[in-house]
Amino acid sequence: MATTENTTEKGFLKAKSPQGTSTPGQPQRSFFMAQITLRILAIAFTVAAIPLMVTAKEPISFIGLTIAPRYSQSPAMKFLLGADATVCAFSVLSLLYLWALSRSGSQTTSYFLLFLHDMVMTVLMISGCAAATAVGYLSKYGQREAFWNPFCSYVTKFCHQMLISTVLSYLAFFCYLALNILAAYKLMSHATE
Repeated sequence: MATTENTTEKGFLKAKSPQGTSTPGQPQRSFFMAQITLRILAIAFTVAAIPLMVTAKEPISFIGLTIAPRYSQSPAMKFLLGADATVCAFSVLSLLYLWALSRSGSQTTSYFLLFLHDMVMTVLMISGCAAATAVGYLSKYGQREAFWNPFCSYVTKFCHQMLISTVLSYLAFFCYLALNILAAYKLMSHATE
């Protein structure tokens, strides 16, 4: 027979029974840990992408002129940098919200707000990544029909740094995509209860 201590619930978490079997709170704990892990990963990926993009430059000389490409010369790269910074900041805020949510208990409205937040961050990340990918593709391969010549063969270090920054941003996007799936699943499970 279960005692009150064995089935106490505080927010997302329910205690395990002394026999080692999981109580109904175990899926809640897994959901909570997945949320925390994915948000921390998104923060880590965006924090790593930002300095890579900001410090990327490689001066080259053409006919006595020195040209140093930077992220700030491309609106798409500036947009990706802004998206990374915004997602990083809001990921930290969402971690605080998740912590408060775990202490106050589960509410469908709170999960819905978390789902909306995650959806906005996902759309912001994929739009920044798509814009940077288009510019990166033109930089690498050019477009002969429009007479845009590729320039990554001249500034390979710069292009590699921008590529790594964009890949890290895509990884943050995938973290938020997974968070969307988790939140949608959570909302569906609340609807069927």
